[in-house]
Amino acid sequence: MFVCICRAVTVDEVHEHCDAGAYTVDDISDRCGAGEGCGTCLEKLDSILSERLATSTSAA
Repeated sequence: MFVCICRAVTVDEVHEHCDAGAYTVDDISDRCGAGEGCGTCLEKLDSILSERLATSTSAA
């Protein structure tokens, strides 16, 4: 599923960038351009990051 239509960035790609060290929306944007077009994906990107943080915090 696409998160960012403007840059054709998928949910899986976002997770890959997070696994590689992207910890903020700006980090993801710098790596793949998501969020640099119309901006409608910014909320979804933030949601993905929040879910990952919650999951990693509860697993620790």
